[in-house]
Amino acid sequence: MASTPVSMEENLGAGQDAGKGPIVRVIVADTQAIFRAGLRKVFALEDDIRVVGQAETLAQAQSAVKKFACDVVIFEAALAPNPVEVVAELIRQNPQPRFVVVTPGADEELTLELFRRGAHGIVSREVEPEVLVDCLRKVAAGETWLDTQGVHWVMAAYRNSNGRPSGARPKVQLTPKEMLIVSCVTQGMKNKEIALRVGTTEQVVKNYLRKVYDKLGVADRLELALYCLNHHVVDNTKVPPLPASAEKNEAANAAAAGASAGLSAPPASDAVSAPDSPQKSS
Repeated sequence: MASTPVSMEENLGAGQDAGKGPIVRVIVADTQAIFRAGLRKVFALEDDIRVVGQAETLAQAQSAVKKFACDVVIFEAALAPNPVEVVAELIRQNPQPRFVVVTPGADEELTLELFRRGAHGIVSREVEPEVLVDCLRKVAAGETWLDTQGVHWVMAAYRNSNGRPSGARPKVQLTPKEMLIVSCVTQGMKNKEIALRVGTTEQVVKNYLRKVYDKLGVADRLELALYCLNHHVVDNTKVPPLPASAEKNEAANAAAAGASAGLSAPPASDAVSAPDSPQKSS
């Protein structure tokens, strides 16, 4: 076992790659060599992601973060007996890189504590390669990354917190249509469903959300939802129902998909996403 972090690629400059634009410099800190090797192969296919260091122990990870200039650190929770405290301390000592924590599986308590203590992204061990790639890009760009289940946990914990401050309404006023769209976002709807309920297109919804982000000074859907809950922005806004025609189409599509797979159609889920979904942003 090596005693020091291993540099994968150096002399990358200030995040630029020979005229290709900004790149995401990554440190992979994980106990499993096969996982680290797999990530290197995945990232090697991307023009804008470079592994600049790797580590297999906590000591190596701490050393690597100090030694190599990077944008994102992929940090396995199993590296530390108390990952929440360790991640919080790493973030405090190293404010520039952003930390994506890899958890062994779905863990509500761990996810909530990591989020509260400043983790910029949280993914499970089973994350799909393309999802992780998207996660790194979003986190490097300043967004927060949680999967659908993680967003559910955070929103539920926030709503149920007895100590949640009762924020005053913001001075910035949203238009009625912006209020409708924001209300849909706080309930975890994706742009496609919001467009159906509001009677517009997905692109128009995206345009409205960008304006709302600018007005309220938030970076993504999760920040928007938490901000609006804290300030009671949409407490009295009623979400429009899904049009009957859309419900029939969804049911027909689900039935057709199930039939083609030889399965019965599953019940509709109330998926929550942030940003636009764990894979896409507005």
